[in-house]
Amino acid sequence: MNSQSTLRNSSYIKLIAHIGALIAASAWGTSFLCTKVLMIEGGFTPIEMYVYRFAAAYLLLLIFTFRKILANNWRDELNFLICGVCSGSLYFITENFALNYTTAGNVSLLASISPIFTTLLMGIIFRVRIGAGEVIGSLIALVGVVCIIFSHGEGFVIKPKGDLLALSASLSWAVYTIVVKNLIPHYSSLFITRKLFFYGVITALPLLLMQGEPYHLAALFDISNPKYLFNFLFLVVMCSCAAYLIWNECMSKLGPVTTNNYLYLQPLVTMIAAFFVLGEHIYIMGYIGCVLIIGGLILSDKWKPDFRLSRKN
Repeated sequence: MNSQSTLRNSSYIKLIAHIGALIAASAWGTSFLCTKVLMIEGGFTPIEMYVYRFAAAYLLLLIFTFRKILANNWRDELNFLICGVCSGSLYFITENFALNYTTAGNVSLLASISPIFTTLLMGIIFRVRIGAGEVIGSLIALVGVVCIIFSHGEGFVIKPKGDLLALSASLSWAVYTIVVKNLIPHYSSLFITRKLFFYGVITALPLLLMQGEPYHLAALFDISNPKYLFNFLFLVVMCSCAAYLIWNECMSKLGPVTTNNYLYLQPLVTMIAAFFVLGEHIYIMGYIGCVLIIGGLILSDKWKPDFRLSRKN
């Protein structure tokens, strides 16, 4: 009876974690629309957007975790620095600058390869057994991403400079996922998330000071046009604080591979949000992509064949 109860509780926790990963990925998917408003209409630069957003999120989280500032040891502190750079300054800034050298479709597609990198790194570094269902489901979801990104008729054109930047962003997120795996058992999600924001902002500040453009922070406090502040607050509260907290908690319950597969939902959520908010059309390839992404995620989680992929000793 106790074992059945434990099994039910475990299944319930996993279900909650899946819902949490869905919420976090959905928040990040809609963040593109808010960022678009602030950058195109408000004039904010990519570096400004990152620094202002995550500095505000850091201060908000500091209110709840101010009693503990440093990690338990300097090795963990170094790992937090790596995580902050890989999930913050390096990821966002390389992704934003990639848009200057290649197409948005290329950036969206290449940034979506992060779960593949995560799966490979988990197998190589930790010798984690990766199920065939996880690999095949991940690939199917990636095909779905391709369908959505190119459903508007934009083809893939190789532009090495921008494409390498986008791939770097994707790889940096995978590195963060691997490194934070060792921190999750020893620290709360609140503490981990706050440390990531701190090191991400600190390492991006020199770039902000060197950008040589006027700063647009005052636009957030323009009473005559409150939409900038509303979009900014959504990015800070929902897409930064809440989404990162939920994501780190989900990784502790589902594991890095399964959790990261939910990143494939971002283009899908962006497409649906753009339909309702901006009135953009959804084409047949978009619907096909939707089915493939959802099907791939289900397959990745549920299909557990005997065949396993692992690194040989």
